[in-house]
Amino acid sequence: MRLHRNLVFATIDALAEIFNEGNYADKVIAKTLKRDKRWGSRDRSFIAETTYDIVRWKRLYAEIAEVKEPFKREDLFRIFAVWCVLRGVKLPEWPQFEGTPVRRIKGKFDELSRIRKFRESVPDWMDELGEKELGEKVWTKEIHALNEQAPVVIRANKLKTTPEELAAKLSKEGIETTSIRNYPEALQLVERANVFKTQAFQDGLFEVQDASSQRVAELLDVQPGMRVVDTCAGAGGKTLHLAALMENKGQIIALDIFGNKLKELKRRAKRAGAHNVETRSIDSTKVIKKLYNSADRVLIDAPCSGLGVLSRNPDAKWKLQPEFLEKIKNTQLEILEKYSRIVKDGGKLVYATCSILPSENEKQVQKFLKTEVGKDFTLLKEKKILSNESGYDGFYMALLQKA
Repeated sequence: MRLHRNLVFATIDALAEIFNEGNYADKVIAKTLKRDKRWGSRDRSFIAETTYDIVRWKRLYAEIAEVKEPFKREDLFRIFAVWCVLRGVKLPEWPQFEGTPVRRIKGKFDELSRIRKFRESVPDWMDELGEKELGEKVWTKEIHALNEQAPVVIRANKLKTTPEELAAKLSKEGIETTSIRNYPEALQLVERANVFKTQAFQDGLFEVQDASSQRVAELLDVQPGMRVVDTCAGAGGKTLHLAALMENKGQIIALDIFGNKLKELKRRAKRAGAHNVETRSIDSTKVIKKLYNSADRVLIDAPCSGLGVLSRNPDAKWKLQPEFLEKIKNTQLEILEKYSRIVKDGGKLVYATCSILPSENEKQVQKFLKTEVGKDFTLLKEKKILSNESGYDGFYMALLQKA
């Protein structure tokens, strides 16, 4: 691989923004890729993948490079040099890479690879917490799996197509996919590609949605004609899946505290041809109270640490703080107590997170079942998905029924 100055400099600029200014990696990369219209798909994928790679391994690379945050520009070049050496990329004879200690880098890598928090590049507190909650054996496997690049999985929109038809259409557009056993609507890309530019996407034939995430709507056991409330709908990945499972019959009320996310959901629903979705912004407690005891099914896709999706959001390792985790656990329980009141007698509720921590998952459900509201509910089943076992995102989901 030959390094091109403008691509390396763009990568360094992106890293400076992510590490020193605390900006989100996906937004920084999206902005960086628009910098030069002459860049082809290979140039753009070099910037995106190299930036994500260095974000993922920040702690390990910074330790090897012997630099500390906030990183100066020369520190970022030292980190980049470590990336090159460990990837077997020949360093160009640029002033920024003069005197790079190649042998020392390799030696330091071998030494640090014996210590999990460096080898898997995680903060001390996260490593300790993962081991405490999951046990050493499971955590060691799981954090290793979460450092792998996430595969691109899409969900065929059954309102408009079948997985087989979609695979054929994408193949004509130069994108090869494979079906995934036991995931009826999922297709996995053989090679990474920008699927958003395809005609199939413009026509609303699919959504990008991880295989584990596709399990959530399935578990809710919806039927056409039901009244379903998606309480933390966000931009609506699971809402649209519910609409497809309900064959556009019945009503889905999509709620969220962020109005801009619901606007995006409206756009996506229009493209997907999902006509039974109504969005409502939670701007007061009245919005929830009006819905008490009215829904056949309620989905609570709760805000969480996001530890199960580190493979697609590697910068979350550095943004997440222990204080946030404690705060979010209180929020989860509050949401469960409030939003579960929307379920009518005999109705069902799914509580889901993209976390792998029992304290955000089964322990929260057990706490809820002991509350005044929770006493009316029975746990029917729960599913724990670990990345090291499934190859997809880490997830938790529990199906509860109201008496």
